[in-house]
Amino acid sequence: MPKAYWIAQVSVDDPDAYEAYRAANAAAFAKYGARFLVRGAEPDLREGEMRPRLVVIEFADLDTARACYDSPEYQAALRLRQPCSTADLAIVPGYDPEK
Repeated sequence: MPKAYWIAQVSVDDPDAYEAYRAANAAAFAKYGARFLVRGAEPDLREGEMRPRLVVIEFADLDTARACYDSPEYQAALRLRQPCSTADLAIVPGYDPEK
């Protein structure tokens, strides 16, 4: 089973309030074995449009990535993020060369 990823583009309106979200999301990410591959990077945009921050988080599989997002721990953190930022987030399966 391939790994899965959260891919997010984020615009932060209130950096101080956003720090509370970052502290709160740690519980969910630890519980579900999340691993940051990219965190808060400014993209070197070559085509199209993106938000100023890029985040890529790796999970063991698609079910785990979805369970983390839906968890009470992450939903509590999300309530802290939503008033101080705007995000586009997708949960995607990793590439499986067997398919």
